[in-house]
Amino acid sequence: MVSEGSKSGNVISLISVVDKDSGDNGKVVCRLSDNVPFELKHSGQDNMYSLVTKGQLDREALSHYDITVSATDLGHPPLSSFKTLHVELSDVNDNSPEFLQNPLYLYLAENNVPGSSIFSVSASDKDTNANALISYQILRGNGSQNDMTSFLNINSDTGDIHALKSFDFETLKTFQFQVVANDSGSPSMSSNVTVNVYILDQNDNAPVILSPVSANGSAEGVEEIARNVNAGHLVTKVKAIDADVGYNGWLLFSLQEITDHTLFGLDRYTGQIRTLRSFTETDEAEHKLLILVKDNGNISQSATASVIIKAVEPKEAFSSSDVKTIGETEDNDITFYLIITLGSVSVLFLISIIVLIAMQCSKRTDSSKYLQEANYDGTLCHSIQYRSGDKRYMLVGPRMSIGSTIVPGSNGNTLVVPDRRRRLSEEIHFNFSLRTR
Repeated sequence: MVSEGSKSGNVISLISVVDKDSGDNGKVVCRLSDNVPFELKHSGQDNMYSLVTKGQLDREALSHYDITVSATDLGHPPLSSFKTLHVELSDVNDNSPEFLQNPLYLYLAENNVPGSSIFSVSASDKDTNANALISYQILRGNGSQNDMTSFLNINSDTGDIHALKSFDFETLKTFQFQVVANDSGSPSMSSNVTVNVYILDQNDNAPVILSPVSANGSAEGVEEIARNVNAGHLVTKVKAIDADVGYNGWLLFSLQEITDHTLFGLDRYTGQIRTLRSFTETDEAEHKLLILVKDNGNISQSATASVIIKAVEPKEAFSSSDVKTIGETEDNDITFYLIITLGSVSVLFLISIIVLIAMQCSKRTDSSKYLQEANYDGTLCHSIQYRSGDKRYMLVGPRMSIGSTIVPGSNGNTLVVPDRRRRLSEEIHFNFSLRTR
């Protein structure tokens, strides 16, 4: 028996060969069969050899070897004999447990029975005996709200997983956890597998009627329509929802009771109630419809709604129809108004940025500003040039409108501007500046 963990060069056996001849006829040479991880080494004594390991041994690849040893003397002619050695390899814990598939997928129907087995994991180990003895445990999470491991238990010997609670598809659709497989070797080796759990929906929810609903909360509503409506007029729509999904949440509508089958019809898929014909003088003023809303689950669930339709004169129906129309369109218009509001705010913000930029660009760099009176013709400045000796002078001042006069004797050259709206004239003083070029 040789351990598979033996290093290269370890002696596993001594071989002694006896030949009764003398001289060269009694000297023996031993050889091994080919393709074995062993070799013979001469021990230094005549006809004595050591069988040693050569290379790495792997019990999982080959657990035993049949080695043929040939002994041949040096006589003429040489004589030979053969001996077969059986070598068994003992196991060491050099392999981790292995899962056939990683990750694993579990599809679990909701409303499972608490405590029942929902899944089983299995791992294998290439080692033998205690080195291949596997135990299982669930890798616990941090105890957060999304951690479902606290509701799971596993049989450490078999790998059977039990759920300690009943799962609800409407509140939890998927989660995952990890299972650890440990062998019993020394030192122990382990591996993990991820289990993805998908909760499958069952038809455990009945349809819920949203409208029409009466003031006391029951699935009953009263609708008023004018007697002069035409065929195809939309009277009302029965709205319902189902918390289930797929076929379990697919709803169909049907009429269970109706006072006049020729007057009203119900759409099987939308729940819309429409008139089939116009009202006549002999038709009743009030009609009651009992509507059944049913899902498409394997075990179907249903709910009922009652609709009372009152036929009134057009004037009476006008006010109630306005209120009804506002209520029906209010929800549809919210999204539209929200989009308009957001767009308007964005446009106003962009315009404000553009105006601010334009105002900054249009600031005048000239620090001199002139104020224009109401009686001026709009021209701020007027200049008069003349010479005196070698110098040239420019007299700058406001342009005078027609009919204005300059009054001499003033320090600042007074410009008198007549005012047509007043009898007394106002004197507006401007100081002429004298520039020298």
